[in-house]
Amino acid sequence: MMRSLAAFRPFPDLFRLFAALFIALAVAGCSSLGDSTDETAGWSASKLYSEAKDAQADGTWEKAAKYLEKLESRFPYGRFAQQAQLELGYVYWKGNEPGSALAACDRFIKLHPNHPAVDYAYYLKGLINFNEDLGLVGYISSQDPTERDPKAAREAFDSFRELATRFPNSKYTPDAIKRMDYLVNALASMEVHVGRYYIKRGAYIAAANRAQFAITTYPRAPAIEEAMFILITAYDKLGMNDLRDDADRVMRKNFPNSRYYKDGLERKVAWWKLW
Repeated sequence: MMRSLAAFRPFPDLFRLFAALFIALAVAGCSSLGDSTDETAGWSASKLYSEAKDAQADGTWEKAAKYLEKLESRFPYGRFAQQAQLELGYVYWKGNEPGSALAACDRFIKLHPNHPAVDYAYYLKGLINFNEDLGLVGYISSQDPTERDPKAAREAFDSFRELATRFPNSKYTPDAIKRMDYLVNALASMEVHVGRYYIKRGAYIAAANRAQFAITTYPRAPAIEEAMFILITAYDKLGMNDLRDDADRVMRKNFPNSRYYKDGLERKVAWWKLW
């Protein structure tokens, strides 16, 4: 009986050996299968970049992003990798992934602060936030004006301002300045619109605060004329006659022919079309 048991002792070891060989072959087979299904396996950096550019030209943004991601991953230190990092921001944006696009821009700026194209990264950041906030001019019909968050507009302004300050001679700066002007007007007009909203609902302190904020923060915006009139109206409704008279004096000096003295706060034209 003892010899019979001893005779079987080698078999467990042999079984473990076969099992290990089987697992190794299976893993190798899966790895080989994975490589065969990746069309980009073995592509050079220039090939990946060329295919990414072709995908961009075709408007297939998801494919372009995939090629650029693989390029950056496989060749992280070459000039193609830097270009991939820069272009990923644009590709993500066009592919309706603004969060990823902003993250890509921030990453490029952090990694390459002295890159010749870093001005473009700031400009692209501004554009992404600018377009995210285009709803600023059309939100009234679907959203309570007091609920609007102007964060994207302010972040767009900050990116454009950084570009204009650091790179005054950049080819992107003139357009950035125009967009900054638009954003100042839009932000001021939104504050004024909310102030008017509060006047109509009898929230005169809130209206005065909104108007005062607009006047202080955006002193050169066209909407300041209406902000002054809202301030006068709010002070009048609150019985703050001295403050009302002071505000009226400033308004008559700066806007002697203001239509608001005749028409009041009623508006027939959409507020964003006034400038």
